[in-house]
Amino acid sequence: MSKFWSPFVKNLVPYVPGEQPKMSRLVKLNTNENPYGPSPRAITAMQAELNDSLRLYPDPNGERLKQAIADYYGVQSNQVFVGNGSDEVLAHIFHGLFQHGRPLLFPDVTYSFYPVYCGLYGIPFETVALDEEFRIRIEDYARPNGGIIFPNPNAPTGCLLPLESIERLLEDNPDSVVVVDEAYVDFGGETAISLVDRHANLLVTQTLSKSRSLAGLRVGLAVGHPELIEALERIKNSFNSYPLDRMAIAGAAAAFEDRAYFEQTCRQVIASRGQLVGELQQLGFEVLPSAANFIFARHPERDAEGLAAGLREQGVIVRHFKQERIRQFLRITVGTPEQNQALIDVLTTLC
Repeated sequence: MSKFWSPFVKNLVPYVPGEQPKMSRLVKLNTNENPYGPSPRAITAMQAELNDSLRLYPDPNGERLKQAIADYYGVQSNQVFVGNGSDEVLAHIFHGLFQHGRPLLFPDVTYSFYPVYCGLYGIPFETVALDEEFRIRIEDYARPNGGIIFPNPNAPTGCLLPLESIERLLEDNPDSVVVVDEAYVDFGGETAISLVDRHANLLVTQTLSKSRSLAGLRVGLAVGHPELIEALERIKNSFNSYPLDRMAIAGAAAAFEDRAYFEQTCRQVIASRGQLVGELQQLGFEVLPSAANFIFARHPERDAEGLAAGLREQGVIVRHFKQERIRQFLRITVGTPEQNQALIDVLTTLC
C-alpha cells in the first residue's frame, strides 16, 4: 500500500479473475473458455485488417458490428451498445443506469464482479438468497430497489430462469432497470432480447468470449431501449471513445454473420455437457441442472477443495469458490471430449 494511494483506492476490493496458469500440458477447465476455436470467417476478417489502415482510429461507434448484432437479433442498431468485453459494458451500466440512492439487488450466489462494481461506484446493494435448489425466486425481488441484475443462466450455478419469469420480474419492477447478463445463454437458454421492445426497463448484456470463442478479443454488447443505450453511449464517450479496435469490430461482426459455425460449436458443447454430467453422476456427484458451458457439482463424501487440489496435481484445473454456501462445489468448464475424459480419469482415482 503506497502513501500515494487515495483513500478510495485503499478501500477497493478488486475482482479476482480465474487463474490463467502457464503450465504445459494442462487440461484447463476453470475459466469457461470455449474449447473450440473462433469462426474461420472471423479469423479471416481480422487478418484482413492487418494493413496500413491500422494507423487510423477505428470507428468509435462500431457501426458495422452494431448492425451485424441488430440483424442477428431482429432489432434496430440504435438498440445496440458495444464495448471492450461485457465487463466494460457492465461497468457503464452500474455507473449510469442504477439508481445510487436505493440498493441494487442481485443473487447471493452470482457473478462476483457485481459487488466489486458497487464498491467502485458507491452503489448500495442487497443480495437475495437463491432457494434451496440454487434457483432465483422472482418474488423475493418484490422490494424497493435501485435496479436488479442477474446472470441467466446464473453463474456459477448454471441454473436458468425461464423467459416468463423474467417478464414477470420486469412487470413487477416497472420503475427499475433490470439487467439480464446472458454470458452463457447460447448453451441452453432463450435470450431475453425478444422482450426488449415490450419493456423499456430491460437491458440484456452478452459477450463474444464464450459461445463465439473470442475471449481473447474482448467484445461485449448490450441490447435495450434506445434511451438506455444512449445513456451508455454518453458514459462511453466520457471515458473511452474507441473501446473496440479495427480487428475486434471486423472479427466480431464476422462471428455474428457465421451462424452455421456458431450453431455447430454450441451443439458440440451441449452434447459434451450431457455426457460429462452423466459420468460425474456415476462417480457419485450431485450436479446442478446447467444451461451453460460449465457445470456446478459436489460430491457428498469428498471435500471440494481437496478434489480441486488433487486434480491440479494431475494437471487438470477447475474452479473452486470459498464462499460458504458453495464451498463444497466445483465449477467445471465443459471441454473437448478428450479434456472431459482426462478430468473423469483423474476423478475416478480421487473418488
